[in-house]
Amino acid sequence: MLAYPIVARCRTRPSPLVRMPPLVRMLPLACALAWSCAVVPAHAQQPSPSALATAKELLKVKGADSTWLPLVRGVIERAKVVFLQSNPMLGKDLNEVAAKLNADYAPRSAELMNDVAKAYTMHFTEQELKDALAFYKSPLGRKLLTEEPKVLEQTMQDAQTWANKLSEEVIAKMRAEMRKRGHDI
Repeated sequence: MLAYPIVARCRTRPSPLVRMPPLVRMLPLACALAWSCAVVPAHAQQPSPSALATAKELLKVKGADSTWLPLVRGVIERAKVVFLQSNPMLGKDLNEVAAKLNADYAPRSAELMNDVAKAYTMHFTEQELKDALAFYKSPLGRKLLTEEPKVLEQTMQDAQTWANKLSEEVIAKMRAEMRKRGHDI
């Protein structure tokens, strides 16, 4: 058994973040991105309709629309949970209100898609967007879209394993050094 509780906890159960539903985990990041995209300098030029359309198409090909669309539902669900915590007896009514709000607010996700598309047009020329779109429509681009999430997941697992091993080494070295100084930890 390890003397360092954080390392021991990592090995026995996933962190609270890992146990959260994917939508809840991505909500803070998505909100931060949405805010950063909305804070556009006053001097920024409006993108051409063609560049904006290309950026939107690029986002759809990359699957960004499926990432942003659940945000509205997530915000509503989060608000519902806040009210449920204060009064669990309101569950039935809150579920009905949430269902209505989901229908009412679903179109609002298009606002975020527009903001993200505008951000792309601020950082890429129209030709670069067209080139990126052509790449992601190519066989290699489609493979990258399919395989990259798997690569990232494996990388995160490998990084966690590596960090745990490094932590064990550091703890052992620290313990040995502290023993040399007369401390038994």
